[in-house]
Amino acid sequence: MSQSKGTVVLAYSGGLDTSCILVWLKEQGYDVVVFLANIGQNEDFEEARKKAETLGAKKIFIEDLRKEFVEEFIWPAVQANAIYEDRYLLGTSIARPCIARRQVDIAKQEGAQYISHGATGKGNDQIRFELTCYALYPGVKIIAPWRMPEFYQRFQGRKDLMEYAKKHGIAVPVTPKDPWSMDANLMHISYESGILENPKNHPPKSIYQMTKDPETSPNIPDMLELEFKRGVPVQVISLTDRTSAQSPLDIFTFLNHIGSKHGVGRVDIVENRFIGMKSRGIYETPGGTILRQAHLDIEAFTLDREVRKIKQSLAVQFSEQIYNGFWYSPECDFVRHCITRSQENVEGKVQLSVFKGTITILGRESPKSLYNEMLVSMDILGDYDPCDASGFIKISAVRLKEFHRLQKMADLKQ
Repeated sequence: MSQSKGTVVLAYSGGLDTSCILVWLKEQGYDVVVFLANIGQNEDFEEARKKAETLGAKKIFIEDLRKEFVEEFIWPAVQANAIYEDRYLLGTSIARPCIARRQVDIAKQEGAQYISHGATGKGNDQIRFELTCYALYPGVKIIAPWRMPEFYQRFQGRKDLMEYAKKHGIAVPVTPKDPWSMDANLMHISYESGILENPKNHPPKSIYQMTKDPETSPNIPDMLELEFKRGVPVQVISLTDRTSAQSPLDIFTFLNHIGSKHGVGRVDIVENRFIGMKSRGIYETPGGTILRQAHLDIEAFTLDREVRKIKQSLAVQFSEQIYNGFWYSPECDFVRHCITRSQENVEGKVQLSVFKGTITILGRESPKSLYNEMLVSMDILGDYDPCDASGFIKISAVRLKEFHRLQKMADLKQ
């Protein structure tokens, strides 16, 4: 028997690609430890375990990361109002550092020199996984089969993988694969590739698995009250039936249920991948969409105007850092710290309605509110002298007058 090249920890899903990679790594002479993260996807984890055992995995780790995914990754994104290119709520991007962090822990625990994944050579996930691994385990070596000629020249498509699977006794789906790829977790489901690669193609209605079609969703809205402290939700109450949730995971699951029921959080976009190409993606993010709208509202109510402007610019940077895979970078650590600091007074309750794909803010209240009803009222003078506005307007107009004076002079010279 040939000597082992060492131990590799493979990020495993139980699907065709990573099952073939598991067997291929063994062919190359590695001892393979598989790691499957439960981040809220609809997966038969016990079946995946049995499959990995059958395929000869040296050791199998199936870890429930849902709680830490919400508390340590989704909640900072909520505080930031994180959104990439104005529309994508980063469901896949946020999950990758959570998964890779635990994969690194297992590699260190098992004394593994190698980490492997099934991400493609054209996508963002390879970057997100590997930057996390290098940051947290600098001496690690990455095995990325889809970037290795000896792998991708051998397996040029699904047909090649299926033939390899049959040859090596790897169970394959008995039903045809959907003509697109899908990634799911607690926060969202994403769809890309296949028939979606033509950006003109309309997605079939059957593609959506997480949200109900808004056209056929209930004709009665769900009314919610979300309570925030330090910029994160601490309770959600249904004003419709008085059910509630308090723990982070329960709150997010509750909001996913309501959002899914009413078809909230669907987007179809063309985005800029970090690696330099545009791609078309379809996303369903029901709970995250509700949370973002509610947080934006309570934040505007409690944050100073100039602090909010600075925080908004930081949120753009934070969103790009997440998308590009730099969660464990010094710049992202700094930006997260600043955003967390900005949330100290973001506290209060927001009432909203969820109905047929839309979220409508109904009202809000906060003990940290900067809204002064006496000051803003049109019926009460309060601690404000209207005469002061004259000087304010005149000073503000100085630069406008100068700009148009110079423009007029230039026109006359012509």
